[in-house]
Amino acid sequence: MALLYKSDPARGAEWAAILAQKAPDLSFRIWPEIGDPADIRYFAAWMPPDDLMTQFPNLELLISVGAGVDHFDLSKLPPDLPVARMVEPGIVDGMVEYVSMAVLSLHRDLIDYVAQQRAEVWKQIRVRPASTRRVGVLGLGMLGEACCRMLVPFGFQVAGWSRSGRDIDGVTSFAGTDALPEFLARTDILVCLLPLTDETRGMLNAELFAQLPKGAKLVNSGRGAHLDQDALLAALDSGQISAAVLDVTSPEPLTTGHPLWSHPRVLVTPHIASMTQPETAVEVVLENLRRHHAGEPLIGLVDRQRGY
Repeated sequence: MALLYKSDPARGAEWAAILAQKAPDLSFRIWPEIGDPADIRYFAAWMPPDDLMTQFPNLELLISVGAGVDHFDLSKLPPDLPVARMVEPGIVDGMVEYVSMAVLSLHRDLIDYVAQQRAEVWKQIRVRPASTRRVGVLGLGMLGEACCRMLVPFGFQVAGWSRSGRDIDGVTSFAGTDALPEFLARTDILVCLLPLTDETRGMLNAELFAQLPKGAKLVNSGRGAHLDQDALLAALDSGQISAAVLDVTSPEPLTTGHPLWSHPRVLVTPHIASMTQPETAVEVVLENLRRHHAGEPLIGLVDRQRGY
């Protein structure tokens, strides 16, 4: 039995070194060196091949090396094939750091000060206490909840929105479609950490922006497909959105000359908010292999109906 890895080769080499110590009896292979396809029982990937089950007829478990599975075409997978997303501390910690950085940068007008520095302008902007700034987090899963908990101690008025609602200390929770307008109306800095599904694709659009207070700011560290980029550019030009931090775009990278590259009110980072850390990722994978053999519930098991 073998575990096949298909993602960044450099991190794959780190996986190999860790697994050699922690699970020396497990055969580990890095794409495209797959060996005998019939040996592959477990597949950890960012983008699995389209002919997955044809190529690997004995596959028992598919694992996403990322926190989501929107890059998987679940409709092409057998309904009885378990699919698990990556749930490991490195992903959570990285996202908490990034969202905290982005929110604080927008709160303290960093985009303005970077522009002033380039123009050799020394001009103070009135500092607003965090207690007067309302932050709203779209998506209260593992990542969204962790980010909310980190933002609360800064003094922000933190709220979160999700489909079913969550009870988080110090955070006002909004649940369901009917509550979305009220959530948006009280949000000065909007953070998107939603999973990408048919329902959330393109959710950050002109209609949503219009429901935010004029001059609101945006952080998107979910997926690029959540955002209507043309609508964001229009909202920036009108002043409805005053600044944005984008870690994800569509496509990735942005095409040469795309206006988001050079927009003075936008900071773009290359999908680096959170990365799977090999040491902790391998621990989670090995635990899931143990659970799979024992018939126990998997960590991060994907609900096919919800898409996450």
